[in-house]
Amino acid sequence: MDERLENLRSTKNPKARIKIMKGHFATSNSHLDTYIDMSTVKIRHNNAREAAKVLAQEYVTSTYVDTIVCLDETCVIGAFLAEQLADSTHMALSHKNNISVITPEYNGLGQIMFRDNQQRMIKDQQVLVLAASITTGKTIKRAIDSVLYYGGTICGVCSIFSAVTKVAGMEVKTIFTSKDLPAYHAYEPNKCPMCEAGDRVEAIVNSFGYSKL
Repeated sequence: MDERLENLRSTKNPKARIKIMKGHFATSNSHLDTYIDMSTVKIRHNNAREAAKVLAQEYVTSTYVDTIVCLDETCVIGAFLAEQLADSTHMALSHKNNISVITPEYNGLGQIMFRDNQQRMIKDQQVLVLAASITTGKTIKRAIDSVLYYGGTICGVCSIFSAVTKVAGMEVKTIFTSKDLPAYHAYEPNKCPMCEAGDRVEAIVNSFGYSKL
């Protein structure tokens, strides 16, 4: 299956790269005709740092950030992003701020929650939400609702890839968009043309990767 993976490099920074693979894949919210592999950019520190540099350009001089909430295993990118946003050499608005980088939990109902020891990093804080991939925006909306519930303020939403331009009225800042993947399509499970054509789902995908069926 890995042999079909193709590299896709960002036009903003070629060191920020992802891999893509055509097929029939299922997530918890939709069916996809393209799997986006984020392993390199999320796990390898050099690639994660370069991705963070690209995302930081969108916020460094315009947005004050107290906390970065990392979804989809993006904590390595989040740490480098915090470093960029607090760097004095970039005339950063968050200069010298000790930015918190946290990962939320999911309870049994799929709701996003923060433990008592992390809630102080959300309440009355300017929170930037970071995700690997945004397909429908449903997970981001849950994250936003959670931050608001715990008393935080959302100052931005960013991702490595996003198929949508806005979530909950907020513009998504992203490295890769649907324009970079013109063949990428997401469908509601009950309206999937691949299913209607009799094509089997070949793998279940989530933020950790894919599992072949």
